[in-house]
Amino acid sequence: MSAVQSSPRRIGQIIRLKRSALAEYKEYHRKAWPEVLAQIRDSNIIDYSIFLNERTMTLFASMKYVGSDWEADMRRMKENPEVQRWWKIMDSFQESFNEGATGSTGELPWWMDLEEVFRVE
Repeated sequence: MSAVQSSPRRIGQIIRLKRSALAEYKEYHRKAWPEVLAQIRDSNIIDYSIFLNERTMTLFASMKYVGSDWEADMRRMKENPEVQRWWKIMDSFQESFNEGATGSTGELPWWMDLEEVFRVE
């Protein structure tokens, strides 16, 4: 995405949480690392939420991207050592819906992107 966007790019993603990791996952997010939060903001991501369906152990992430170069912003995030450390821990709690995905720093997306089929503002 190289052109300047006139409005935020809305992103929805899902992943499965291992039931055995539920309490620890929630605790990590209650005390999210300041370096990770700063990198999210520095990568032009705003209004970021993660929701849990505990019955299916599915996590749904919703965010808005307000930058103009998604690939460069995600590359900077991926190169941050503290984000890499955070992702390694979070990846151990999760199971990707994307066949062949090996983790957040792998070639294939770890979280599965969703298509927005409806929105009203």
